[in-house]
Amino acid sequence: MKRRTFILQAGAAFAGATFASVAPEWAVTEADVKLEIAPLNLEIAPGKVVHTVAYNGQVPGPLIRWPEGKPIAIDVFNRTAIPEIVHWHGLWIPSAMDGSAEEGGTMISPNAQFRYLFTPQPAGFRWYHTHAFAGHDLKRSTYTGQFGCFYIEPKGDAGTYDQEIFLTLHDWNAYMAGSGDSSMEAAYEYGTIDGRMLGFGDPLRVREGQRVLLHILNASASLVHWLGLAGHEMTVVAMDGNAVPTAKRVHAIRLGPAERIDAVVTMDQPGVWILGETRDQLRKAGMGIVVEYANQQGKPKWIEPPETAWDYRPFAGAPTATREPDEIIPLRFESKFHGQGAFDSWTINGKSYPHTDTIMLRQGQRYRLQLINHSTDDHPLHLHRHSFEVTMLDGTPVSGLSKDVLVVPANTTSEVDFTANNPGATLFHCHNQTHMDFGFMVLFRYAGFGRLRQIFNTQCGIKQNSEVRSQGVARLC
Repeated sequence: MKRRTFILQAGAAFAGATFASVAPEWAVTEADVKLEIAPLNLEIAPGKVVHTVAYNGQVPGPLIRWPEGKPIAIDVFNRTAIPEIVHWHGLWIPSAMDGSAEEGGTMISPNAQFRYLFTPQPAGFRWYHTHAFAGHDLKRSTYTGQFGCFYIEPKGDAGTYDQEIFLTLHDWNAYMAGSGDSSMEAAYEYGTIDGRMLGFGDPLRVREGQRVLLHILNASASLVHWLGLAGHEMTVVAMDGNAVPTAKRVHAIRLGPAERIDAVVTMDQPGVWILGETRDQLRKAGMGIVVEYANQQGKPKWIEPPETAWDYRPFAGAPTATREPDEIIPLRFESKFHGQGAFDSWTINGKSYPHTDTIMLRQGQRYRLQLINHSTDDHPLHLHRHSFEVTMLDGTPVSGLSKDVLVVPANTTSEVDFTANNPGATLFHCHNQTHMDFGFMVLFRYAGFGRLRQIFNTQCGIKQNSEVRSQGVARLC
């Protein structure tokens, strides 16, 4: 039984309480943001049209900028023929609003609408995207154009720069391709930055001497991307929206699926350049954008950056005498081969979701997750509704690096610590869509939130949320 089938069957026991099939009794107040999920024919280059699904008829979806600590109401309308859901990635919000069916979140039925209400935190570069099941249908979920940037404005100084630019990387027209061991994985025809192939969108226009802050998101369903700006270096100042302990200049950056990097570039090399994938095949497939200095013309130039091996460690702090965890939770990741021409299934501690063992947490305790990758794939691992501190990378202790996605290389072990400070069902999974769909997930629950109470809080907890209650919103509970 696949994860979405399990969820739907389990949900039936609660009379469809996790589905928004008819409009609830919305408050009379207007939403702060409105998103419409609908089919879109996206022209990524002249003569190249991708048939996809997107928010508000654009790719990426609208940038949401919102002050830290100010409540927000977001209405989502589903104009497609299948149930959908929106996940607010990297935000510390209640399970009912997080946008994950596995946590009990509401699936929005076709031609229905749902209002998300929460107080955005923490400050920094977050994002939003579909969290639906795709399975073998590579035209659904994160293979589509359902993604957008969410920037939570800090209360304090956000830094000094002359221009701020958000960039989203995505791959299109996925198909099943053979891997080295005869199993299948997703491959793609095209790549884009902000929905356009290299050379077919507006350039990034800059001036000599500017300090430009780039917010870069890898919204690919499964591919890791390397990005470089020809003739320039980038100073990485934040990862996944959180300031790094040590800012470092690099020739190229690497982003796993769902990772974000904030990088500052000093524009000191006048010309017309390419910001693009460092690998020729992917850049020629469209993954790039032109950077054009004022009063400069000519053919965009690409210069191969020096060979770079990506490593989180230079951006982290030195090991410190941080609080020891109250509990260590080992999580072992392995694949199961299902024959030539099939996707592998994935296990955590020997079991595939929905049969993985639920892990209980106690509020206020600090936990260390041992991420033991016994597979030949790299895995971008994501913890919902919490941030974690990276404490060990392949045997090297580190500290201070706060993230919500960590790429754990093949056949290595990393460790991350987090504090259980956001009660409710909490999903942990690989952010590679096929890995997630075929078993690579596990659910955390908080002790004291018994099974029935947990269901109430995730499916019906909106009644206990004073912020929601003040809006007068009714649910099915």
